[in-house]
Amino acid sequence: MIYLDYQATTPLAPETFAAMEPWLKDGFANPHSAHAAGRAAAAAVEVARDQIAALLPKGGRVIFTSGATEAINLAIMGCGLPVAAAATEHAAVLDVVEYLDGRTFPVDITGLICPETHDDLASGSFGGPALIAIMLVNNEIGTIQPIAELAGAAHAKGNLFLCDAVQAFGRMPIPDGPDMIAISAHKIHGPKGIGALWVRDGVALTPQMLGGGQEQGMRSGTLSPALCAGFGAAAKLAAERMDVDAMHVSALWDRAASAFADWTINGSTAQRYKGNFNIRRDGVDAARLISECRNIAFSAGSACASGSGRPSHVLRALGLTDAQAKSSIRLGFGRYTTAEEIDMAAAAINRSAEAML
Repeated sequence: MIYLDYQATTPLAPETFAAMEPWLKDGFANPHSAHAAGRAAAAAVEVARDQIAALLPKGGRVIFTSGATEAINLAIMGCGLPVAAAATEHAAVLDVVEYLDGRTFPVDITGLICPETHDDLASGSFGGPALIAIMLVNNEIGTIQPIAELAGAAHAKGNLFLCDAVQAFGRMPIPDGPDMIAISAHKIHGPKGIGALWVRDGVALTPQMLGGGQEQGMRSGTLSPALCAGFGAAAKLAAERMDVDAMHVSALWDRAASAFADWTINGSTAQRYKGNFNIRRDGVDAARLISECRNIAFSAGSACASGSGRPSHVLRALGLTDAQAKSSIRLGFGRYTTAEEIDMAAAAINRSAEAML
């Protein structure tokens, strides 16, 4: 199997597994217990919290959650403000926006926030204080938004700013500016089942899960020292390897762009995370292509919506037709992808695509 679906999840790093293993065996104590074993587990949690915080802006706190979806729900539901989000946000944001009768705003053909939206954010036309939600790196097309600038425009009129940084955390520096930042472990070679919400000092939230109030009173439930340790180790490794990983991913992008020269790249090629290669070719059936290339793991968009049969809402927001969206595929690569895998995958995908035309 050639794995090219790094936006959906990433392979567990060996260093991550090594950090988790002791807490899956002998270190099984409840980190909220007062005895020595519990205090040792709690200490491991705090080490992980510091490792994760090192990749985030100063002046905030890290709240562990079950993943970025819970973190986003805590941020949006917990702040108690009207919410507005980009039309290309992840379903974890858009579904909450719809539930709260919030609003969305458009992007241009590259996936960047439209200039008129910049003016909208600065003019205060949302009708009073609101929460603005814009992701740093889009999960389907890799477009990088100017988050610091957008957050500044939102703050100018008294709004709060939430950034979904799931696809960016550990891969690039996270800009200062947001009031809340949602992240996830399994996108950076960490374990599934844990994420976090970074909250700027002074931002008040209402808990959305009640019980024992274990996680700073904001998120009830027993923390897993193993998951926390794995997340922390993955973050520490990402910090150490950020430049090397970025160079590797950029080289893979160049190789993929050459191999798929007959395809059109969706989204910005300039303001983009290069580990996300979303392309289309007229006449290609993406679902059939994925089925035929069964030894290659790639997708037609977000894993959360891949089984719906609906065209990608992100590609539709760019102005693509339904037919163009359904002829698009997403190849995601990263730390453990090799150049040879890109070549082999491209040959197989292009061969199957040609047979459809």
